[in-house]
Amino acid sequence: MIPIPQPLKSKSEVSDLKQRLDWGEPALTIIDIRDRAAFNNSHITGATSFPMDELVNRALNNFELERDIYVYGATEKETGLAVNRLRGAGYENVAQLVGGLKAWKAAGYPVEG
Repeated sequence: MIPIPQPLKSKSEVSDLKQRLDWGEPALTIIDIRDRAAFNNSHITGATSFPMDELVNRALNNFELERDIYVYGATEKETGLAVNRLRGAGYENVAQLVGGLKAWKAAGYPVEG
């Protein structure tokens, strides 16, 4: 039996996200803010590509403000900046995915690309 996942945290470990995905929780989005070439090369399965320069506009056009969003980028600094931009646009449930794609891969979780 898969345990009930913890609620979204402002800084979430990859295991937190994986647990939510395994639980089957549909009301979340994974955003990859790296450039499209990096995204196309490899990304977390199910992630959406919203490069930093398009992030807020695309998020506002695609997701309600209550949506749980997990964000990762090339660096922790870049990811933190993206999280702050989304929060500034009104998104309250935004998590920085600690370690990003590198941590996801190190855990052996599924990737695409």
